[in-house]
Amino acid sequence: MLRHLRHGRRLVATARVFARHDALFPLDLLPQTRPLHRLARRLARRDAPGRPGQRLARAFQEAGPSFVKLGQSLSTRVDLLGEEVAADLALLQDRLPPFPGREAVRTIEAELERPLAALFTDFAPEPVAAASIAQVHRAVTTDGRTVAVKVLRPGIERAMERDIAFFLWLAETAERLHPPLRRLRPREAVEIFAETTRRELDLRLEAAAAAEFARNNADQEGFRVPAVDWERTARRVLTLEWVEGLPLTDRRALLEAGFDPRVLMERAARVLFTQIFRDGFFHGDMHPGNMLVDARGDIVALDFGIMGRLDFDTRVQLARMLTGFLQGDYAAVADVFYATGFLVDERHREAFTQACRAIGEPIRGRPLAEISFGRLLGQVLSMAREFEMETQPHLLLLQKTMVTAEGVGRALDPEVNLWALAEPLVADWMRENLGPEAELRRALGEGAEALRRLPALLTRGERVLARLEAEAAAPAAPPWLRSPWPWVLLGIALGLALG
Repeated sequence: MLRHLRHGRRLVATARVFARHDALFPLDLLPQTRPLHRLARRLARRDAPGRPGQRLARAFQEAGPSFVKLGQSLSTRVDLLGEEVAADLALLQDRLPPFPGREAVRTIEAELERPLAALFTDFAPEPVAAASIAQVHRAVTTDGRTVAVKVLRPGIERAMERDIAFFLWLAETAERLHPPLRRLRPREAVEIFAETTRRELDLRLEAAAAAEFARNNADQEGFRVPAVDWERTARRVLTLEWVEGLPLTDRRALLEAGFDPRVLMERAARVLFTQIFRDGFFHGDMHPGNMLVDARGDIVALDFGIMGRLDFDTRVQLARMLTGFLQGDYAAVADVFYATGFLVDERHREAFTQACRAIGEPIRGRPLAEISFGRLLGQVLSMAREFEMETQPHLLLLQKTMVTAEGVGRALDPEVNLWALAEPLVADWMRENLGPEAELRRALGEGAEALRRLPALLTRGERVLARLEAEAAAPAAPPWLRSPWPWVLLGIALGLALG
């Protein structure tokens, strides 16, 4: 009861914030809350400027750090909010006023268990950037390297846990009010948000992601990842190589600096393809602020708190789905969704195939440069409600990454599509991984793995059989001994005796 009262008060306070921005329209998602929305609109500010998604983004911004993160997470939920609102939330900026530099110093010294002077010869007390979870300071190490020091906000872990508990309560309440909503898995969406946020609160994990991303892309000419300073990294402190550069989307500044946008686009396309298809480990927050061009013309990635993974089978199915759309083979697209288990009710197969045709026919015959694969994937995922397809969080994050990357590409060179440049790479990868030879290699590999595991399976089976034979040979216990009551009575007697 106390839990409901506490979260109920929080709900009223949050509703006031959203009403000020006329951003309560998500209540229309549930039939049970639509009357509440109609009532609330009488009290809401009716002259709030901007599109619904822009108003919702401003409300998230005012509601606090966790709501900013939640808004960014919801930017992947085209199936819930629609394309326009999701696109506006994708632009939600994670910026907050900085906390005092002395607090940052206190955290650094406590986490690294050394005085600041033993770590840095210079440490700027004013941060260069401040976001909801952490802020970044420029510093110079004792061995003369300029670095970026990321420090978590004081008390951010407790604040995030309180907000996560509130979001879970909201999701549970929504599912109780409208059981069909369970198909969209709102509680699981919050749990994934919570898991992602908690990972972001351990900066050692971000350092590990940066190191893995750097190793994956070590062979990519013209692309690099800042080096991690592990000696000055802990759970609440992350130290990376300092990077100076121009935003990848600032076309004018890049031209003035003598860089060719077409060359940069080719590099970005190659790296995006490599992340998604070759490695299955991609940057999940590839907004313009996280991609710089340094003085040598290398693209440098920043901020590795949100990363996505795709297993090999998912990458293969994704390639088959995109191929099916481009070739107009919508039955093959449907096969992908049923083969992966995204859809299970065979009664919907024909209708789903027809819906895929409605999405795919408008792009048939159009040049690849005019096709947005991010938007295409978003449209397919938005059909979840009609065909009872369970939400796929990894594909939602991928869809967001595709849309963001395409936006960066348009800003860099409006005349060239990122996927038109990546198409030869994707085609080669598909020939290598989807052809008959690839299928044969996979079958042989699976057979070899089964043979490798066979001795262990046989040994385990022999142990199970030996145990069953021993149990069968042992004399059976009398019925009174197999009953639990004698043992219960014996326990009570022993308890009384000891007492």
